[in-house]
Amino acid sequence: LPLRRSPWGRPGVKALVTAGVFVTILWNLKFFLNPSKDSGEDSKHKEPLVILVWEWPSKQVPNISRDVCHELYGITGCQLTTEQQLLHQANVVVFPHSRLQPGQDKLPKERLPGQNWVWVSLESPSNTRALAAWNQTFNWVMTYRQDSDIFIPYGKLVPNQSATVNIPAKTNLVSWVISNYHRTQKRAEVYKNLSRYLHVNIYGKANNKPLCKDCLLPTISKSKFYLAFENSIHRDYITEKLWRNSLLAGTVPVVLGPPRANYEQFVPADSFIHVNDFGSLEELATFLKTMNSSRYRQFFAWQRRFSVKLYTDWRERICAICTAYPRLPRGRLYPDLQSWFNS
Repeated sequence: LPLRRSPWGRPGVKALVTAGVFVTILWNLKFFLNPSKDSGEDSKHKEPLVILVWEWPSKQVPNISRDVCHELYGITGCQLTTEQQLLHQANVVVFPHSRLQPGQDKLPKERLPGQNWVWVSLESPSNTRALAAWNQTFNWVMTYRQDSDIFIPYGKLVPNQSATVNIPAKTNLVSWVISNYHRTQKRAEVYKNLSRYLHVNIYGKANNKPLCKDCLLPTISKSKFYLAFENSIHRDYITEKLWRNSLLAGTVPVVLGPPRANYEQFVPADSFIHVNDFGSLEELATFLKTMNSSRYRQFFAWQRRFSVKLYTDWRERICAICTAYPRLPRGRLYPDLQSWFNS
């Protein structure tokens, strides 16, 4: 009898082998295009990112031996240290300008390949000295400027759902807290001329009326307006004078600083009064003295949508480096730090 070819004969086997080879190629291609997460770069990121703060920015150094970024701010994989002997393990080294000495002898003698150095400052260019010595030194900058590699504002408005307005009881018109008064500053000149037309309640060391930490907000809150005058005028330089002394205290800020448009990048246009909105300080004084209650309440409309968040803890600021780290540029040095900061 003639042999019948089985339906599972040679042509079928060939098709199966071809299909098997095809599947194998696809499988290998998948791993070629999407390497295992356990390989190369990805395995490195399973290790904590080590941030060495060469010298802590404030006089009091907090305890950072625990996993503070995770415990306090929910930021994982971030290890802070001030132990300079861990330099060779650090991914990032942080140098606060307030702790930098003139000359580079106090800096590490070498920089590991791939290690990034960060220059940190919350002061304005007018109050920052000896920047020319630090050309070609730092990879990243961390300041109050919005165009910094790591942006650390003094405060911000965060959304809330309260839909309520809380205006503290008022007993006086205008207050100002001032510690360092210099007649050459713009704010001193503006205050001197404004005080010809209205009375300003002045607190702080400059007037021998220092306020204790817990007295500050309750005292300021009794004023309808607060002079949120910056010590120098620079782009984005908007400090706690606006965030804490005005908005958080429940007063209306009268601001002297960068132009109105710059403030409006941070807070609603109807939440503050800008000195430059008026043709003269006499006009400003009249506006403040004659404002009726319904117009005054309009300045607090922001409270229905936002709350004030202050940034006061250096641990939170330093931990922010870990959040920003994946998107930060690599292999770059600031050629002229002074030119960048003064721009």
